[in-house]
Amino acid sequence: MAIIDVADLRKTFYVAKRQPGFLGALRGLAVRDYREVRAVDGICFRVERGEMVGYVGPNGAGKSTTIKMLTGILVPTSGRVEVAGLVPHEQRRELARRIGVVFGQRTQLWWDLPLVESLELLRHVYKVPETQYRARLAEFSDLLGLGDFLDTPVRQLSLGQRMRGDLAAALLHEPEILYLDEPTIGLDVIAKQRIREFLLRINRERSTTVLLTTHDMSDIVRLCQRIAIIDHGSLIYDGSLEAIREAYGTTRTLVLDLEEDEEFRGVEGAELTREDGPRKWLTFRRDEIAAPVLIARVAERYRLRDLTLEEPEIEEIIRRIYLEGTGII
Repeated sequence: MAIIDVADLRKTFYVAKRQPGFLGALRGLAVRDYREVRAVDGICFRVERGEMVGYVGPNGAGKSTTIKMLTGILVPTSGRVEVAGLVPHEQRRELARRIGVVFGQRTQLWWDLPLVESLELLRHVYKVPETQYRARLAEFSDLLGLGDFLDTPVRQLSLGQRMRGDLAAALLHEPEILYLDEPTIGLDVIAKQRIREFLLRINRERSTTVLLTTHDMSDIVRLCQRIAIIDHGSLIYDGSLEAIREAYGTTRTLVLDLEEDEEFRGVEGAELTREDGPRKWLTFRRDEIAAPVLIARVAERYRLRDLTLEEPEIEEIIRRIYLEGTGII
């Protein structure tokens, strides 16, 4: 059975229309006109236990609204949602013991307390036995490098340190599911890498299911095998990263390093899109010519020092999907 099961899920908000001018504002005090906003509009997906799924979309697409319904914070307008066999908004207290949540721009830690005291309080909230708490704290201190700032008040932590503390807090009760909303936002490269390695490890060793929302596509590429794309409240793609490259990454790039900076007269099946001395960039469509065929044609005409085949960036593919839709590319 899927650990997350969503069917025809919808959430509609009614937002008051702004009345123009002074008289309109006075009228608005007495008579309110509302417009309907479909934040989530009939999405369906299933997540199996132990999966790491990237859930992405532009601002306002419905990502956070979906997460809030999966955690029980919001009640769906219609549709069905089950998480770990529970209905989130009906069994929120039971579900809280089985999920962990990290919001990149919020914290569940107490601002004026040392990090270790926040974790101690959460131990009591989740009723984690003392021996288990000590073991997990030692493990997280080792994997996330918490030891240097456990006694530091949360308000004095850097963003990277706070995010590591929030991860430890979210996993203290050993949840089955971890929701991550922009967990690496604003972090430097080293902090991002440490958090990514930690997430891969808990997923591998504990089979923790992870649903990740982010605008940083490098997070998706390094952590997830599957990606779900939402736009205007609707799910427009759900599949593997490899499949999205095959389906929508229509072009590839062959980067050539020639022995000499000789005149490049082109090669059939590819377009010269950039050059820098002896280095040339050839773009070609994967459905028109195979890479080995193109490489053979190039090798027949030019003396090569090196070559590299570049796949389209996931970020660029997804940007095109947002702009053009899945039926056009």
